[in-house]
Amino acid sequence: MFQQLSDKFNQVIDKLKGRGKVNEQAIEEALRQIRLNLLEADVNFKVVKAFCDQVKQSALGAEVHKSLTPEKQFIKIFHDELVKLMGENAEISLAAKPPLVVMMVGLQGSGKTTSTAKLASYFQKEKKRFPYLVPADVYRPAAIEQLKTLAKRLDMPCYDTHPNDNPVKICKKAIKEATNLGCDLVLLDTAGRLQIDQEMMKELSKIKSKVDVHHTLLVVDAMTGQEAVNVAKTFDEQLQISGVLLTKMDGDARGGAALSVRYVTGKPIYFAGVGEKIEDLEPFYPDRVASRILGMGDMIGLIEKAQKEFDENEAKEMASKVLKDTFNLEDFRKQLQQMKKLGSMDKVMGMLPGMGKLKDKVDANDVEKELKQKEAIINSMTLQERKNTRLLNGKRRMRIAKGSGTNVSDVNRLLKEFEQMRKLMKRFGKFGARGLKGLLSGL
Repeated sequence: MFQQLSDKFNQVIDKLKGRGKVNEQAIEEALRQIRLNLLEADVNFKVVKAFCDQVKQSALGAEVHKSLTPEKQFIKIFHDELVKLMGENAEISLAAKPPLVVMMVGLQGSGKTTSTAKLASYFQKEKKRFPYLVPADVYRPAAIEQLKTLAKRLDMPCYDTHPNDNPVKICKKAIKEATNLGCDLVLLDTAGRLQIDQEMMKELSKIKSKVDVHHTLLVVDAMTGQEAVNVAKTFDEQLQISGVLLTKMDGDARGGAALSVRYVTGKPIYFAGVGEKIEDLEPFYPDRVASRILGMGDMIGLIEKAQKEFDENEAKEMASKVLKDTFNLEDFRKQLQQMKKLGSMDKVMGMLPGMGKLKDKVDANDVEKELKQKEAIINSMTLQERKNTRLLNGKRRMRIAKGSGTNVSDVNRLLKEFEQMRKLMKRFGKFGARGLKGLLSGL
């Protein structure tokens, strides 16, 4: 999402390089460009002014660290102010007498229903909660069916809503039913409109007055830019929201909503939707978002994702094979399959420090295509061939190429690259065995 902003910010930083000292004039020049970049990114103009004023104040009053170059000093200040702008990492409180009730609100098309299911899945996996889903949007029958389908896929209980039911009665009955079933979390998927109107707000206010709602979570489409900020402000004024869930954070939007919502409403951004899959919901970490905007990647996020997706025993087994020089193409195939669990190559590369500057030289789509081709070639081999590449004579290579829709030259290149990789692994196993064993013992 922030690639365009990140690119332009790095251009500003490049202009500061080589200076012995960043004086007031240099700061003014940098901030002038940053101000334009933020406005182009659809950040609220009041937020831009306040932010740039604060950066200037911090930059002029900062003590210069001897270990930091002028541009790195400015990056540190900019990073810290970005984090302040988006607020500290806030975790939604679950401390309440069960069942805890979360009311999901937002405009139609913001991704509210899908986000309700994503949130239920997150709380179940990460917080060991037992969610109960409630379709309370009686004006859009498709929303009712959508949530029921998602609940079935997640194997979660869901209230049997009918389009003719009253939304307030639905919520009251559903909470009672959830209590009887022993569920400790209720998620109310309420009705939205294409735009804010009094009828919608009146209904949502009525639900809040008749039902003991612990959190009112506003679902906002990050791709709507400044309009998202206006929506958040209105909902907060009329419903006193607890916080925000930003959807479509993986899109091509300019990022203005993420940088403005907290400042305008004073309410935290709890979660960010980063894809279409149910598991594509993450807690919102302002410091990590700031790092990605500055082209510093998000290694912590990548490591956490890898820890969730990768099997620990398999990782130890693979490391052991590296040490013993028994790593084969079947093992490599498993590694490729595990890599896919991290998401698209574009997403993974975006989390690696410095990759923003290399995007013109390294095309994530090309890398992903190449990895898919490699997997297709290996899949066309028999298990015996994967474990022993010496079996791969000319005739077998032709068969593999035909089966994978590639050329023999592609098969030959894969085998050559794999042998080179094995030699490197063998060298690593020889000289780095002690260090690797120490790492494994700490897992």
